[in-house]
Amino acid sequence: MPIFALPFPVIDPVAVNVGPLPLRWYALAYIGGFILGWLVLRALVANDALWSRGQPRPSRDSLDDLLVFVAFGVIIGGRLGHVLIYDPAFYVAHPLEIFQTWKGGMAFHGGLIGAMVGMYFYARRSGMPLLTVSDICAAVAPIGIFFGRLANFIKPEMWGRETDVPWAMAFPGAGDATRHPSQLYEAGLEGLALGVLLLFAARHGALKQPGLVTGFFGVGYGMARIFCEFFREPDPVQEALPNGLTMGMALSAPLVLLGAAAIMFALRPRSATA
Repeated sequence: MPIFALPFPVIDPVAVNVGPLPLRWYALAYIGGFILGWLVLRALVANDALWSRGQPRPSRDSLDDLLVFVAFGVIIGGRLGHVLIYDPAFYVAHPLEIFQTWKGGMAFHGGLIGAMVGMYFYARRSGMPLLTVSDICAAVAPIGIFFGRLANFIKPEMWGRETDVPWAMAFPGAGDATRHPSQLYEAGLEGLALGVLLLFAARHGALKQPGLVTGFFGVGYGMARIFCEFFREPDPVQEALPNGLTMGMALSAPLVLLGAAAIMFALRPRSATA
């Protein structure tokens, strides 16, 4: 153990008890991400300077429906993604565990697919262009990612690989070895840094080109996640792949390609009569 390793700040996973109901940090992370994301969404659609004249965009009132569609998509997709991708055998043997989300186990890529399904149904119901809906959701998605990674750190789960860097920590349940606090790396890159970049792009005209913010998110998140996977300890059964690769890398690489395709589509030359 390095001499200057940081002690892990043990935090009670239950933030507060509301009567007999324990309210956990894990749940608060999702609630906080959705509420703050909803507030930022309202600010984005209300700012005329961010949109081209006559460009269709959701109304502030309709964002309540979008929040519901996306929230259900994220929770159901995230849980099913974890169940089907990472440990199907366990959940076949213990089916009731599927519903015990307070124990952790949410797959980002499953949640992303679920969110996309929710956006599709919202766009179809409201008559809004799907890429516009996707752009505004992509602009605020890092908020939820940031809170979610902090919840992973508090739990703790998804800790990093063994290291002797001065900021290494010994995580409860991970043995005596000190490790990278990879959850904080992901919170900083996938959440904070990516969120600042996407909101900067939105404020400087990216929403006027449908698909551009979505593309930036795909490339930015995919690259940040692949980078952070080099510091995150993969589960040897569920996540480790040959040649040092991980399931997170494999699932994030297509996001980079799809994001690049969305950027090229958004920036494609348009005819003068279009």
